Amino acid sequence: MSEFARFRDFYPYYLSEHRNPACRRLHFAGSTLVLLVIAVAITTRDARWLWLAPLAGYGFAWIGHFVFEKNRPATFRHPFYSLAGDWVMYWDILRGRQRM
Repeated sequence: MSEFARFRDFYPYYLSEHRNPACRRLHFAGSTLVLLVIAVAITTRDARWLWLAPLAGYGFAWIGHFVFEKNRPATFRHPFYSLAGDWVMYWDILRGRQRM
């Protein structure tokens, strides 16, 4: 059983694991690349592009954690909440509610 009963309880923890601006920037870059890969797959009608989506998303994020945050990505213990946290943080950055 997860120590977080709801995503709203998890998200403050998620943000505490992303204090380093370089880590947040890498998350943002990886998420943007995921969206671009999906857009390319749709526009070209070629699903083979989609294998790049997790590589871009997790690759950039994990570099941010291991190199800059010096912590273990939340994905390993909370995969679904972590994925949701990535997109909430992305949207918060776009809206100016979270610093990049």
